[in-house]
Amino acid sequence: MADNKPTLRWGVIATGQISSWFVRDLTLSRNDAKARHILKAIGSSSHQKGELFVREHIPTDILPLPTIYGSYEEVYADPQVDIIYVGTPHAFHKKNCLDAINAGKHVLCEKAFSITAEEAREIFDAARRKGVFVMEAMWTRFFPLVQLLQKVIHKDAVVGQIHRVFCDLGLDMNIATLGQESRLKNPALGAGTLLDICIYSLTWGIITLEDHYNDDKKRENPQPKVVAVQSLLDSVDIATSVLLLYSSGAQGIFTSTSMAKTSSIFCRIEGKAGYITVEGESASRPSMFTVYRKVEGAPVDEWPGEAYSVHNPGCGLFWEADAVAMDIAAGRTQNEIMPWAETLRVMEMMDEIRRQGGASFPQDTSMPN
Repeated sequence: MADNKPTLRWGVIATGQISSWFVRDLTLSRNDAKARHILKAIGSSSHQKGELFVREHIPTDILPLPTIYGSYEEVYADPQVDIIYVGTPHAFHKKNCLDAINAGKHVLCEKAFSITAEEAREIFDAARRKGVFVMEAMWTRFFPLVQLLQKVIHKDAVVGQIHRVFCDLGLDMNIATLGQESRLKNPALGAGTLLDICIYSLTWGIITLEDHYNDDKKRENPQPKVVAVQSLLDSVDIATSVLLLYSSGAQGIFTSTSMAKTSSIFCRIEGKAGYITVEGESASRPSMFTVYRKVEGAPVDEWPGEAYSVHNPGCGLFWEADAVAMDIAAGRTQNEIMPWAETLRVMEMMDEIRRQGGASFPQDTSMPN
């Protein structure tokens, strides 16, 4: 029987943690895989670092092993590479994406997609001119569990109309002890909790308060009012709190901190007929959600719960990779779940959050006061 799965040949630039998760997921053997992924090239700041990365993170039975380059430019120029996975710090995303696009490569770029919305527009304009596929790697949106949750909320309406959502992502980063060269502390590298982790809290609000499940309702989601405060250390946010206020009266409360680890239950979604909790290792990697349906006259703690989970053999980055492969095979330059307009909308929200909260980057020259 013929295997009609699309094949995509990847070049990975940067050898940090998120890149290690990505290559491990691409090399997993999965019965439900919708595409065939081939690691063709690894680009690092030095050949030695690239060799160490391959030894530590790519199984020895994956043959042939990817070509190791001591520069990103060599990955862009490799004719065996179809798409570039950008796993560099935020501040380098714009240059990396533009260089890859200029070389005629498709791009999957880690979140946050850029430092500002203006940078994102430059990237998408370049991709449009070149006719290549580009997507922000907001992997959490592609989890089958997240897709199921959106169905439960928006199509099945199991807890009725949603009126409030809370989500928090906190990590104990101890930023004050880090050197100025750290991407978590250096404003020039896009430091702070907003771009790094609060983007996940915001994402949970968007996908639960807005109906992205039903095609006929996607265009009806109004732009919410954004109200934000930030706690700053040397212009870098160490904590961010955001309110999204919708014209329907629905509210979202989304937070991030670098000073404490969030508990396993990181999100609560409240509706007129019950509530839902979401839990997992963090807001980026959910493992289950539980629906509590309202029982009239009974205390809220006694409402019965129904748990939902989906098998995840790795980190969960392979689901977005499969989606990208299918889009490219179909000749699309954007993905329906994470289109360019949605990346721009979230980037604009984060620009506004920083405008109100006070966190700033050297790249902010084009931002309004």
